[in-house]
Amino acid sequence: MRVCTVESTTLATVAYDEAHELLQLEFCSGVVYLYFGVSAAMHQALLGAPSKGRYFNQTIRGRFPFRPIGELYTDAPNAQGGSGAVGRR
Repeated sequence: MRVCTVESTTLATVAYDEAHELLQLEFCSGVVYLYFGVSAAMHQALLGAPSKGRYFNQTIRGRFPFRPIGELYTDAPNAQGGSGAVGRR
């Protein structure tokens, strides 16, 4: 999954796995969510949207199954007690 840094007051990074239709969003707060069943076209539209936060709120939020995966840190354990091995790219 390739992670892209985006210019947004809502989102920090966007990553997408086309084979699994899996969208990973890191919010500016540091919290990361995975969204399931998101099409490649919707991912591209998000990246091209003038307001990533507005696009997220109008098109993705509340419309796809999701799960939080914590916060991305390179050297600190996450809130669930994990190793913190997932790092910012």
